[in-house]
Amino acid sequence: MDQTVKQSAPMEVDPWTDRVGGLLERFPGLMIRAGDWETRMLCDRLAEIAIDRPVYVAGLARSGSTILLELLARHPEAVTHRYRDFPLLPIPWGWNWFVDRAGQVERQAKERAHRDRIVVTPESPEAFEEVLWSAFFPGLHDEEKSAVLDRTTAHPRFEAFYRDHIRKLLALRGGRRYVSKGNYNVTRIAYLKKILPDARFVVPIRDPIWHIASLVKQHRLFLTAGAGDERVRRHMRRSGHFEFGPDRCAINTACDGAPARAALHWRNGEEIAGWAAQWADVYGHVADLMQDPETAQAIKIVRYEDFCADPGPIFAEVLQHCGLEPAGLIERAGRMVSPPTYYEPSFTLAERDTIRDLTADVASRFAYG
Repeated sequence: MDQTVKQSAPMEVDPWTDRVGGLLERFPGLMIRAGDWETRMLCDRLAEIAIDRPVYVAGLARSGSTILLELLARHPEAVTHRYRDFPLLPIPWGWNWFVDRAGQVERQAKERAHRDRIVVTPESPEAFEEVLWSAFFPGLHDEEKSAVLDRTTAHPRFEAFYRDHIRKLLALRGGRRYVSKGNYNVTRIAYLKKILPDARFVVPIRDPIWHIASLVKQHRLFLTAGAGDERVRRHMRRSGHFEFGPDRCAINTACDGAPARAALHWRNGEEIAGWAAQWADVYGHVADLMQDPETAQAIKIVRYEDFCADPGPIFAEVLQHCGLEPAGLIERAGRMVSPPTYYEPSFTLAERDTIRDLTADVASRFAYG
């Protein structure tokens, strides 16, 4: 594989991906039925596949989730979604068969659209699970409704499809452990543990000042990209990425029917307050989950600052939590991980006070003083 790294370019979506992605968006029910048909065709093969301790990396965007996924995906037992799996995610076996025979795919690594030093190819791991969740749970990104799925949630149709989908990936890529990155799964930890009791969760978190600075930077970047090319906006929506850009949606963790706090701030033009409320709501939800000892045992919190300062030992703890052998990845983490040098927080004193006021209580629960 050619690993020559190209400089990042403006985010682009090729016309073929845009057209095929439109099928997924317009006919989600048809795509799910196609996935069922694929499952029936593979039933004998899938019957031999066991789902063993799936690993979920789930936290607010820009918390270090991608580098954790990159490292975990390098484990010889790990299987993940890849860039090549989109757009026809519900039929991974058939779609990958087609992609393998459709001609040469560019293998040259290039910095991803986030411009954050992470380089990717079509074979790189990526977060696409949201395509499946959105097909079965309409309204998950409605800011007026709670996005929390917990132990009381039941959707047998989804649960069967989802388990079969994981088995397909394990069979397709010849691995034993499914590894998923999905920011929105942070509100589904209790439900995922209900349907996959031995699941492991890795939740990255970051100091609110720096975290929000990164979120603001990314939002501006994707606003510009979406305004310049409607295909970018459609791709973000179809792939289930609503964290940034023109179609940004707040994550609603309220259980009392209230709209998302972040959305209320953003509607009032209070950009920084909105991000601070989003940080506090998401990680407050995680902190509350961890009051249950059984759930807390399944969750490993990774503080971004600790990870950057001493990546080898921190990643060793992650591997131990997930039940994965080191496989040379502790040393690799030491080479790959370092603090960001491509931006600095530029908040005013008033903005910093706003962030502290809205996040202090939750931050203290994760030892941020």
